[in-house]
Amino acid sequence: MFAFIPRTAAGRPLLGIALALLLSAHVPSGQAALAINATRVVFDSDKRSVALIVSNPSRSTYAVQTWVNTASDDTTTAVPFIASPPLFRLNPGKEQQVQINGLPASLPKDRESLFYFNVQEIPQAAPTQDNVLNVALRTRIKLFYRPVELKDNPVARLKELQWSLRQVAGQPRLVVHNPTPFHVSFSRIEITAGGQRQNPRTISMVEPFAEQSYALDTPPRGSDWQVVFSAINDYGGQTPALTLPVRLAP
Repeated sequence: MFAFIPRTAAGRPLLGIALALLLSAHVPSGQAALAINATRVVFDSDKRSVALIVSNPSRSTYAVQTWVNTASDDTTTAVPFIASPPLFRLNPGKEQQVQINGLPASLPKDRESLFYFNVQEIPQAAPTQDNVLNVALRTRIKLFYRPVELKDNPVARLKELQWSLRQVAGQPRLVVHNPTPFHVSFSRIEITAGGQRQNPRTISMVEPFAEQSYALDTPPRGSDWQVVFSAINDYGGQTPALTLPVRLAP
């Protein structure tokens, strides 16, 4: 049998009820058992659907739930995508194709829109196991809705990013402004000058026509700072490193 997880009307698990049902004295590691054949999805607006493969390389059988939601991971926001099948059984060594189907929607045509594709594995509860907590792990990957009106190559436009160093609330910050209609997910950011090198404490994605700032450990000294960065392309690979100047903000 499977410990199925109740869901809200929006398709997201009700965690409190789920934990009660999954109490069935083994806690697995945080490594997901299932695998997806992509690390991100680009959904072009002139397509009706895209397909992904969910595989089970483990020795256990799982029930699998799939759905699409927003970056806020809420239970109420309607999304213009449906994953099919939304629930299926996946035996050891097997795989399942999942279609993400687009629905009519009024999304911006001058920029990408961000959603997330979710795959939740539901472990089989052995009838002989007592007082066992089976944890249902979830994998979540970005889904970028890209309007057909955007003809440019996202990688080619990385050179348009604008970088600056600022003091924000007394703390040094590296700030990037993205004047392009594409999301940029960084895999590496490093600032350099005169033999000095510094990496931001954490790096995160910058949205279209927006800014993102990154905390630095110490205030950079001197001038002629440059940033060396790489981003993640549409296929989950890393772009060649690009070097751009960093402006010192007053």
